[in-house]
Amino acid sequence: MKLLQIDASARCQASDRSPRGSHTRRLTARFTRRWLQHRPSDFLVRRDVGRSPPPPVTEKWINAAFTKPDQREPWMNGTLAESDALIDELIAADLVVAGVPMYNFGMPAQFKAYIDNVVRVGRTFGFDRSRPDDPYTPLLAGMDKRLILVGSRGDYGYDPGGRIAHINHVEGAIRDVFAFLGVTAFHSVAIEYDEFGGDRLQASIAAAERAVDDLVDRLVQEAEPRRAA
Repeated sequence: MKLLQIDASARCQASDRSPRGSHTRRLTARFTRRWLQHRPSDFLVRRDVGRSPPPPVTEKWINAAFTKPDQREPWMNGTLAESDALIDELIAADLVVAGVPMYNFGMPAQFKAYIDNVVRVGRTFGFDRSRPDDPYTPLLAGMDKRLILVGSRGDYGYDPGGRIAHINHVEGAIRDVFAFLGVTAFHSVAIEYDEFGGDRLQASIAAAERAVDDLVDRLVQEAEPRRAA
C-alpha cells in the first residue's frame, strides 16, 4: 500500500520534540511510524504544505485548468505542473494521513491552497452538462482510498455535540471536499486545549495518541486481506 502524509502546520517541529511544536505533526508522524512498524514494505510519501505551500489559484491557473488538455498552450501546462504533481500523489495513495490544525475556526491557508490545486475538473472530478440535475462525477470513487485527518485546536468542545461544535469548519469542510472527489472513508482525531496547557492538554494529547494507535491497529487488520490477495 502507498501512504501519503500531508502536514499543513506552520510550525516546523512536532510537539513531542519541541515545546512550541506542532501537535498535528506529532500525530501524523505517530500514525505513519506505527503503520510502517506493522507493514514495513508499504511505501510512504511526505508532502509538507506547511513549509512549502502550493501556489494559490490565479486567473492563469483557472484559464489553464478549464481548457481541454489537447487545446492548451505550452504555458498552461507549466502553470498546472504543481497541481498535476499533487494530484498524481493523491491518485497513487491508498491512505492519506493529513495533519491539519485549526486556524481561526478553519483550515490553514496552506491546506486550502492544496485543496484548490487537487480539486480539478477532468482529473479528480468530472462535469457533464448533459446531466443538469447531477452533472458531477467523483473520479476517485472506487479506488478504496481512506482519509485520516488529525487536528489540533486551541479551545475545546469542537467535536459533534460539543459546546462550540458549530464553529468548527475544519473536519466537515475537508471531509466534504474529499467525498466530492470520491474519497468517502474518513476518520478523524484531534488534540484540544492547546491554549490552556496544563493537565487538560496533556490528557487530550494522551487520548489522541491512543486513538491514533487504535485506528492504525484496526486499519492494519482490515488491510491484511488486501495484502494476502
